[in-house]
Amino acid sequence: MTSTATNATREAIEPVGSNDPTPSKEVLLDLHRRMVRIRQFETEAGRLMEGGKLPGFLHLYVGQEAVAAGAMSNLRDTDQISSTHRGHGHAVAKGAQFRQMFAELFGRVDGYCKGRGGSMHINDLSIGMLGANGIVGGGIPIAVGAAFAAKYRGEDTVAIPFFGDGASNIGAFHEAANMAGILNLPVVFVCENNGYAEFTALRDHMKLENVADRAPAYGFPSEICDGMDAIAVRAAVGRAVERARNGGGPTLVEAKTYRYYDHQGVKGLRKTYRTVEEVEAWKERDAIKLLEARAVSEGVVTEAEFAQIWAEVDADIAESVKFAENSPFPDLADFALNVYSD
Repeated sequence: MTSTATNATREAIEPVGSNDPTPSKEVLLDLHRRMVRIRQFETEAGRLMEGGKLPGFLHLYVGQEAVAAGAMSNLRDTDQISSTHRGHGHAVAKGAQFRQMFAELFGRVDGYCKGRGGSMHINDLSIGMLGANGIVGGGIPIAVGAAFAAKYRGEDTVAIPFFGDGASNIGAFHEAANMAGILNLPVVFVCENNGYAEFTALRDHMKLENVADRAPAYGFPSEICDGMDAIAVRAAVGRAVERARNGGGPTLVEAKTYRYYDHQGVKGLRKTYRTVEEVEAWKERDAIKLLEARAVSEGVVTEAEFAQIWAEVDADIAESVKFAENSPFPDLADFALNVYSD
């Protein structure tokens, strides 16, 4: 059951879940491919990091694939998104290519930022990916600015800032939400509530249980969805995108989800802030397994068709890592290039 409301109150809502109609085979395969591409890219990146082959930090997205895949399946290349420090999944789901992404992680010249940005700054303006961001909540006002520009130019594009539950506590979120509301901008705020602001449980950093409860303060509706169900995310974000594209203004969609790995890296800092049992319980509702099981049981997609996608993605991963490893490092003589834009 879903509901939306505006102004000072919001009706009690329940997460959108498995009652959503099953999409077509084409849509299911698209959602599956986006999620598998994210899962396998992140898994390989984690392996490379643990092997000491990647410089810098790595914040993995594994577990949250349904949010990026479901949301992005509603967008055009001309629609724009901003991301977080956990941004690989958003880039992959929006259409970024493995070759340039791995090259960037390796710090090589063929990377999206010519090896200068690393994991937390991958962007591709040709597909509307405005960039990941190393500052918590830093991408939220950027996306609102993009939405303002689109409305000013009379374009029918939509902007989505992705952010976590912790980012909804910072001032930039509230300023951006207020501006989006008062100017009726075509924005869909997508909060990926994975229950933790780095190592701090949600109950310890905010009084509210639902980030969605903050939307009525700015005069626009909100919706909560099951962030482990790509079909549910696609449905919820789809309604918000349609509303924004047709002049209805902003919406806040909160996806309840979970990250399998630690805040940083695979093994992380070994801080004790959640139990093994909690992590394993969430893995029981793994987003990819959920979609595969539902599609096969309903006879829409075969196991062989899903297996083919896994194989194709693995082959792409292997070829792209070789490409990145063979790409040269940037020339130190050029280190000051691209600091400013013409």
